[in-house]
Amino acid sequence: MWHKSQMHTIIFALVLTSALAQKTNSSGTRENAIFRQSSFNSSQTFNPNGKTVPFIQVFDKSFSSVLGPNPIFRQVSFNASFAFAFEAPIYIPETDEIFFSTRPIFPPAPAPPISNSIAKVKLADVERALANDDGSEINVPVETLDLPGTLNMTNGGTGPFHGSLLFCTDGYLNNPPLIALVNPKSPNNVTVLLDNYFGRQFNSIDDLKLHPSGKIFFTDTIYGFTAGFRPPPLMPPQVYMFDPVTGDVQVVVGDIGIPNGVAFSPDGNIAYISDTSALGVGGQNQSRPALIYAFDVDPHSQLLSNKRAFAFPDAGIPDGIQVDSQGNVYAGCTDGVQVWNPKGKLLGKFFVGAGNVANMAFAGDGRLVVLATNALLVAKIAAKSALFTS
Repeated sequence: MWHKSQMHTIIFALVLTSALAQKTNSSGTRENAIFRQSSFNSSQTFNPNGKTVPFIQVFDKSFSSVLGPNPIFRQVSFNASFAFAFEAPIYIPETDEIFFSTRPIFPPAPAPPISNSIAKVKLADVERALANDDGSEINVPVETLDLPGTLNMTNGGTGPFHGSLLFCTDGYLNNPPLIALVNPKSPNNVTVLLDNYFGRQFNSIDDLKLHPSGKIFFTDTIYGFTAGFRPPPLMPPQVYMFDPVTGDVQVVVGDIGIPNGVAFSPDGNIAYISDTSALGVGGQNQSRPALIYAFDVDPHSQLLSNKRAFAFPDAGIPDGIQVDSQGNVYAGCTDGVQVWNPKGKLLGKFFVGAGNVANMAFAGDGRLVVLATNALLVAKIAAKSALFTS
């Protein structure tokens, strides 16, 4: 049952389509209609009523099964001068902490970009703040880890993997992109698992997930090059499968323009991979793909087949992807976190407006942590994670 205080959100969403269809002339053409011109422009996100962010935007009644009876969506940390909440979120249950990467710093040319850092937030601090929430600003402390230079431009993360953080990096200048384990406890030692494809450097490893088979799937993009801190690509952007036991690595998808986020259905039988070609060489081009594709995963070889379009977000690109225990698919987009059911129907959004969400992660059952560049947000909901860890 929805509480009265939440009904305005539900009504807003359900009448949205009919409201947009009004004001037509006798020929059936809408008069004085205003349409969005850009999916990337944060001032043109789909918020017709101009509601103050953050809020939960509902497009289908079944979103209630994700939200539960008393959902909360709250900013819990903010830094206007530093993009501290960028990518690679990993929740460690043992310490109840969420780890993530900060955004690289891009000084004026010709100075090269400055590599990012790994930070963490204690969710016990978040829970205390929410328990005493009086409506004023919440700003829990963010701690930065002191890691070796091996971990350059960290962009993707998952885990825990055998108790460790599992990160991937874009690489930096001539330092190769890699996949590495990081001890979540001091001294945060780093162990490199993979940094080449038969002696060749990857371009910019962007994101990764662990499949129930124990194999690691990861995407290799061109974003280090387009951002100015990696050499020109020497291999196509592709999706790889890496077996950390045998060391075997092979290409599993080669026909996606720029593969980015990756995730799996709860049973591991479907892989979701985003194509973010709309953000590529030359910058933004919204006529290029910005899609999530679904693939069947072979139960024996884990090879991918039967590529089909799954979802097309209306704001920016689908960056990081997560899946909940009901099979709903979450993606970080320009306007927040968009959520689709297993059939690809948009259920709703955790709307942040101009925050530009690259990724998010469940931090235990019923708690979703959202990375919104300069802000960290938490949603207290009913959904549970389907992320495979070991």
